[in-house]
Amino acid sequence: MKKLIFVAVLATVLGACSKPPPAEEPVRAVKVLTVGLDAFQAETEFAGEVRARIEARLSFRVGGKIISRQAELGQHVKPGQVLAQLDPQDYKLAADAARSQASAALINRDLAAADFKRYKDLRDQNFISAADLERREATLKGAQAQLDQAQSQLAAQSNQASYAVLLANVAGVVTAVEAEVGQVVAAGTPVFRIAADGDRDAVFSVPEDRLAAMQPGIKMRVKVWPKNTELSGVVREVSASADPVTRTFQVKVALIGRQAAPALGTTVKVFGTALSGPGLSGKQVIKLPTSALRQEGQGSAVWVLDSRSMTLRSQTVQIATADGNEAVVATGLEPGMQVVSAGVHVLSAGQKVTLYQPPHAAK
Repeated sequence: MKKLIFVAVLATVLGACSKPPPAEEPVRAVKVLTVGLDAFQAETEFAGEVRARIEARLSFRVGGKIISRQAELGQHVKPGQVLAQLDPQDYKLAADAARSQASAALINRDLAAADFKRYKDLRDQNFISAADLERREATLKGAQAQLDQAQSQLAAQSNQASYAVLLANVAGVVTAVEAEVGQVVAAGTPVFRIAADGDRDAVFSVPEDRLAAMQPGIKMRVKVWPKNTELSGVVREVSASADPVTRTFQVKVALIGRQAAPALGTTVKVFGTALSGPGLSGKQVIKLPTSALRQEGQGSAVWVLDSRSMTLRSQTVQIATADGNEAVVATGLEPGMQVVSAGVHVLSAGQKVTLYQPPHAAK
């Protein structure tokens, strides 16, 4: 009897010291969707701004020190309006010197002309030889050439003096002031930037993979922020080279309806069907939310649910393009398959799962 009691106590002690069996992993609930076909109709959105069709950078044709600036940033100017002036003193002195040289040349030409007339009368009376007359004629021609040269120099110096005044060449708005009073500028240094009145463009940038779809003549929709006023537009110009920093290409869309053109610098959103997946518009495609995709190796994959065993298997897919916030699947899936749509990064192949039931649907 004592022996039996000892064995029972020993079994109880050994049972208490042994490790409990591992707990079974809980079955995870997952959200799934059934793969189907849907029409591809999305539009890609690009952010841009409104700019003038013509924007000119104005500069002095001569160098010098700016002594006055009449135009201000944002001011509307008219053709011929004075924008800024250089110190004209040196150009006035040069013009005065050229004027004096022209006067001296004129006097020399008049003396040579009078001398030639007198010698011509003497030749008519046979008092001098023909060679003497020819020498006086050559002297007159030389004096006339010097006069022409001096007058040309005077005209050039007078122009230089007038170039010290910078005038607006178009009607528009001053969008930038790049030099101030007291600054010494060289000829050709930009001083003002003026956006000419008239047509407006919506300007934005596109990456290289969208460049092939951007062709002049494509119709676009333009929405003006923040009221979402919609305007029509047509692609007018596509940059021939990429920006060296961003590696994107600039696109200009001509806004149709000049009376409705927004103010310069207004933020706009540009839409166009041709921007997304050329050749796919209106076709039936398989689309998945991006939350259903995960990275596997060098490509993308999804979790496919086996409804009979309620387990998961990995399926590699190829993504063709984007349709709004969804990905368009080119290969790897067939209509009718069930794919996990959320929480894909915490699942594993062969894992047993159950379908997620919203709280309000639970019994």
